[in-house]
Amino acid sequence: MTSPELREWPVSDRGYRRSEVSALVGRGDAVWERAIKDVLRWRVKTASGFAVDSTDPVSQGDRVVVTARLLTVTVVEPVEVVAVVEQFDRVGFAYRTMPGHPVSGEEAFIVHRRGDEVHLTVRSLTRPAPQQPWRAVYPLLLIAQRIARRRYLRSLR
Repeated sequence: MTSPELREWPVSDRGYRRSEVSALVGRGDAVWERAIKDVLRWRVKTASGFAVDSTDPVSQGDRVVVTARLLTVTVVEPVEVVAVVEQFDRVGFAYRTMPGHPVSGEEAFIVHRRGDEVHLTVRSLTRPAPQQPWRAVYPLLLIAQRIARRRYLRSLR
């Protein structure tokens, strides 16, 4: 759904809130090499304050538990990697949420080059999770998601 392999993201299921944001990570081959290694090892999430129960490079079909902690609240987010992209100028992956996740949808982290510049793009499709209590607090989760996106965009600098 988030099509990390595509430069232009086509319109998809309108039942989801759609977001695509990008930021400059840096310039040059050294930044590129570091960024592609980091993105494939969950650094976008871990550098943004989440814990991930895997240190292995992402692989399609991986099921991983991401954990968010805020004060005394711990939120467990089960996900499954649905796509991995490793092209000469575009590297990243997408995961879908699984039952028990606070929202329903998909998110992608993509590192790509434009000339000498290295960029990170984050794509997401989100809708309320079918279960309570998450469904009831969905508006608050959207605020948390916006904050997380800002952190994601700084994570590989």
